[in-house]
Amino acid sequence: MNQLAKNIFLLMAVLLPLSVIAQPVSIPYRNRLGDSVKLVNTAIKPPRIKQPPRLRGSLGAGIQLNSNGYSLVIDKGYLRGGDAFGSINRDKFFQVRLIELEIGEIKHPKEKRANNSIPGLPFQARAYILGKVNNFYQVKLGYGRRQLIAGKPDPGTVSIHWVYLGGFAAGLLKPYYLKMYQKGEVKYSEQIGNDFITPGMIIGKAPFSKGLSEIKLVPGIYLKTGLSFDFASNRKGLIALEAGISGAYYTQEIQQMVLQDSKQFFFNFYAALHFGKRW
Repeated sequence: MNQLAKNIFLLMAVLLPLSVIAQPVSIPYRNRLGDSVKLVNTAIKPPRIKQPPRLRGSLGAGIQLNSNGYSLVIDKGYLRGGDAFGSINRDKFFQVRLIELEIGEIKHPKEKRANNSIPGLPFQARAYILGKVNNFYQVKLGYGRRQLIAGKPDPGTVSIHWVYLGGFAAGLLKPYYLKMYQKGEVKYSEQIGNDFITPGMIIGKAPFSKGLSEIKLVPGIYLKTGLSFDFASNRKGLIALEAGISGAYYTQEIQQMVLQDSKQFFFNFYAALHFGKRW
């Protein structure tokens, strides 16, 4: 019995080391995964579309009709804020800082055109305005903003902007000369005031060049506000209709007509059509 026990013990002593050597070494999961499996991203990446550079500026010009005259308007814009709406919409949703130049003439509401032409004569006298004292021109230089208040990014739709600006106004007074039968080409004075409103004393209007050397500058300030409707379908085009109100105040009273009160403040409604480009 003792001999059998010894034999069993000896057999176990020989087999135990062999079983330990034959057992495979355990490998951590993360190491085995890296050696045996290669991870591949099968998702299809969308193609990257290169967007055009954002718009930075604009230049426009237009004709403006005022309730008391007309003007030529030129504006330079600096575009801001479009990036906040994403690369797709940034060209439609922007704010514009404006520098605007406006040149025009202010008409008096009492102006009435007259003509003393005589039928049958080959050369006729030029039509004139009875009782006019001065031509009144305005040159305005202002700074402001054109701010988006409504609109869509889709092509062919209209965006609406609020426009407000103000600045320096220069009033230019040019004496109005008439050609009279006995006095020749003369401008208004108190001594001949009645002649300026008597058609029988007047032949016609003197040439425009008469009085250019006597232009007088009257400084002032002005404010302007309105709505601009942008119809441009091209991102680099500018077609807009603008309508609003404007007011200018001058440092002295402006006389335009005989027997009519002089004024320092001029208020008007306006409508303008602008064309231009953006870049």
